[in-house]
Amino acid sequence: MTLNPDYLDYPRRREGYDHDLYDWSEIRNRAPVRWPGGRPLAVWPCIAAEFFPLTPSDTPFRAPGHMQTAFPDYRHYTARDYGNRVGIWRLLDAFEVRGIRCSVAMNVAVAERYPALLEAVLSGGHEVLAHSTDMNGTIDGSLSADAENAIIGETRARWAALGVAPKGWHSIARSQSFRTPDLLRAHGFDWTCDWVNDDLPWRFRNGLVNLPLNHELSDRQILNVTQASADSYATQIGDAADWLAGEADASEGTGWGGRLLALELTPYIIGLPYRIGAFEALLDRLIASGQCWFAPGGAIIAEWSAAQG
Repeated sequence: MTLNPDYLDYPRRREGYDHDLYDWSEIRNRAPVRWPGGRPLAVWPCIAAEFFPLTPSDTPFRAPGHMQTAFPDYRHYTARDYGNRVGIWRLLDAFEVRGIRCSVAMNVAVAERYPALLEAVLSGGHEVLAHSTDMNGTIDGSLSADAENAIIGETRARWAALGVAPKGWHSIARSQSFRTPDLLRAHGFDWTCDWVNDDLPWRFRNGLVNLPLNHELSDRQILNVTQASADSYATQIGDAADWLAGEADASEGTGWGGRLLALELTPYIIGLPYRIGAFEALLDRLIASGQCWFAPGGAIIAEWSAAQG
């Protein structure tokens, strides 16, 4: 079997990527960044605060974690609701005790339905990311430009009605279309976290910054998908932190510089009573190492941007 000659004539076949959204970049060839206090590792805790309607829209696809059995699926609905009623408060308490500020990727429906939760996040000095309307507000390349623009615009407008103007955007399931970066900029967003191809922030050609929220180290992936224990989760995250910090130290002067460790946290998963203790022990391990600077996403991007000159 031979290739169609047209294959080799593909107009975007070239060095790097076959799109113009951002440039190819090797991490070792960039301006180095060092985090506050000279620490090699920025740790970014990001909580997902989500509202799952009882009826999934399945347009364009069903979001991870959505309802799974016949309507009304109270079993999964109430399990998810546990995260907003109980689990997230355990996480916020754990951060408050340790003086850690985090990001909260929040469906605007959560803010509207549970104003006390929004108030706790804001008064605690944490940062809100726009996380679409609710867990039916998914995006992919099959949506029309108007439909995608409507989701992002409605999210922005509903946050504005609450007096909040998030600078960051996190898509459901990290799913975007090729037009999403431009639509986010048009609606006043400065950064996103959906593209997971790095251990440092990077910038789209349109100026939008991407702060990678690595799904391989998420609590959902480790605890739910691979069915690891909470202690194994803590060990894996701790080992990742040690490796990244060591890599940053070993590469000092070579252009590699500091690293980023994102902690994607799902309150109805990591906030359960038989897991939260292991998570708190993980935080204590990271703090005791002396290698970590904990910060919300916007602060990390500000430090990184300053280092770019």
